[in-house]
Amino acid sequence: MTRMSLAEQLAALQIAVPAPALAQLDWLAAELLRWNRTHNLTAITDPDEVSEKHLADSLTLLPLLDDAKRLLDLGSGAGFPALPLKIVRPELAIVAVDAVGKKIAFQRHVARSLQLSGFTAIHGRAEALAAHPQGCGGFDVVTARALGSLPLLARLAAPCLAAGGRLIAMKGTEGVAELAAAETELAALGFACSDCRRLSLPLSGAERLLLVFKRTT
Repeated sequence: MTRMSLAEQLAALQIAVPAPALAQLDWLAAELLRWNRTHNLTAITDPDEVSEKHLADSLTLLPLLDDAKRLLDLGSGAGFPALPLKIVRPELAIVAVDAVGKKIAFQRHVARSLQLSGFTAIHGRAEALAAHPQGCGGFDVVTARALGSLPLLARLAAPCLAAGGRLIAMKGTEGVAELAAAETELAALGFACSDCRRLSLPLSGAERLLLVFKRTT
């Protein structure tokens, strides 16, 4: 795999990130690997893979956020895509939820260390989020990466979305077949796919699919 800096990867994806944010993203990658030695936060342990599959991959969402003000990241793991998005879009209020305590602890550590105001990491299951005072609704965008099936994501996102809000599902190549198989069920849940963006990560060439859903009811 050819070595590329994060800045070079983002340039290949046509994503612009200011230099101060790039420095914070590099720190985040190093801190993730440091914590991972004792806390086992991620199966990805190669620095180049962390840069590509956690940072660059997360930031492929940027062109889809438009003027969103509140974002909810379901099943955020160690903070991806939530933390990279917050670093690059500091004005965006972000709530991240995950059921694994050590991953939420890492997110909170990063938020404190980088002084990320307007970032909340909730330890809990996404299924219970609608009853949480900070996750019960009003989000312009709900994101999910490798969390579950599209109908499951729609059911989890529905009570959390503001009127006109969008669900963005981050999928691999399997997303095309999954969408085709789930369209009827998604329609019954009141969701329709409004955008489908294909891209390849610049180091590995791994294919990604970003599926955007709007509520029809």
